[in-house]
Amino acid sequence: MAQGSRQIQSQTQQQVQTLSPQQILVVKLLELPAIELEDRINAELLENPALEEGQDETSSDLSDTEDVGSNEEAAEYDSLNDYLTEDDIPDYKLQERNRSKDDKAEDIPFSDTTSFYEILKEQLSELNLTEHQRELTEYLIGSLDDDGLLRKSLDSISDELAIYAGISTSEEELEECLKVIQDFDPPGLGARDLRECLLIQIERKENSPLKEIERTIIEKYYEEFTRKHWDKIQQKLNLTDEVFEEAIAEITRLNPRPGSSLGETIGRSMQQIIPDFIVETQDNDTLTISLNNRNIPELRMNRDFMEMLEEHTKNRKNQSKDARDTMMFLKQKVDAAQGFIDAVKQRQNTLMTTMQAIVDMQRLFFLEGDESLLRPMILKDVAEHTGLDISTISRVSNSKYVQTNHGIFSLKFFFNGGYTTEDGEELSVREIKKILKECIDVENKKKPLTDEELTEILKQKGYPIARRTVAKYRQQMNIPVARLRK
Repeated sequence: MAQGSRQIQSQTQQQVQTLSPQQILVVKLLELPAIELEDRINAELLENPALEEGQDETSSDLSDTEDVGSNEEAAEYDSLNDYLTEDDIPDYKLQERNRSKDDKAEDIPFSDTTSFYEILKEQLSELNLTEHQRELTEYLIGSLDDDGLLRKSLDSISDELAIYAGISTSEEELEECLKVIQDFDPPGLGARDLRECLLIQIERKENSPLKEIERTIIEKYYEEFTRKHWDKIQQKLNLTDEVFEEAIAEITRLNPRPGSSLGETIGRSMQQIIPDFIVETQDNDTLTISLNNRNIPELRMNRDFMEMLEEHTKNRKNQSKDARDTMMFLKQKVDAAQGFIDAVKQRQNTLMTTMQAIVDMQRLFFLEGDESLLRPMILKDVAEHTGLDISTISRVSNSKYVQTNHGIFSLKFFFNGGYTTEDGEELSVREIKKILKECIDVENKKKPLTDEELTEILKQKGYPIARRTVAKYRQQMNIPVARLRK
């Protein structure tokens, strides 16, 4: 008996957030450091005759303040928190210990280097790709973190491209483009985790029996490798001591952070670093915060342009088509100019609110300049302090710098995790690393301390740190394993 088919229609309700052009403009301005904001404003002045330089008599000056007050103004645009994901910008710290608090903000010279991004784009330019493939690959390059690894999922990147760039793609297409990056130098770039990073580097080696052993160890026994269960791996592979030790030594020589070998990371080639904020310590331990707006022009509406619009609006009833078109042109320019002015003000409010929170939470460091005084602080802490979203705090902290009495620092420098000791004392990761380094500095170089022994020493000192965490911190400080410190 033949069965008929039937159609079933269902209705679902889905909430989708749509960002207005004004909201998108606010976000884009927020992400710009001071030097790029200056360029952006100058470009807008050239493009829009309704905008001109000059102080708006009705505006309030946010460039110099001790306390930005209410966070409500900065939170106005915070529904934008889903717009874009943060870029991984390099975490630089430039210190000038001899700077006095009376010094004015200066352009800080930086080495004439080619950026991480430009190095990869140069390699990309040598390939024969379609325009679509090139766009996808460039976006992937811009999504790499400071280590040269891709921490985002291809699925989320596909969504970002569709929503924010209007580019339709699939995970399969992105996978192919990622393989292009993984062929770049240095090897290991574009890996999605440490395991893949090591495998990419192993694959680049010349074929040999040792290469096959290295690949097998990472492919099949990666967990045992990370836990240093050497005996278990050696037994399963039935290897002699000499061959096994040689394979492990080769693997440990691989670079877990291929991007760091390129020096400056994602972004532009920076010839100078200009601080976005200035935090000064007064004699009475008062901290003052100001935005470094010295080269950023004041903006206001062009009065003549406003009067022209007003005149056209009065006579709209008997206007010709040309006159109506002129009125619409004037109105569009005026609206765009006012929207740009408002976006710049919102950027100032948000930046000052965030910087005020960082200063409040890291007050001791700003007073003394001692790294060990940095308290544990993550994006979420500043978000809760300001009432802003975490992604907003991330955008403010990326590629922004602050000049202090103790040097110039990236805002990302002030963010670090922490631990609580047995006595309930909060310790920052930097303080723990400092203690760890002190232990290694005084060790017997003929018999260096293993990670297990370092873990036990830290535990005795009241720092309950896991062995894997000790190993991670040691690697971050570029300190080799015990057998290589002899």
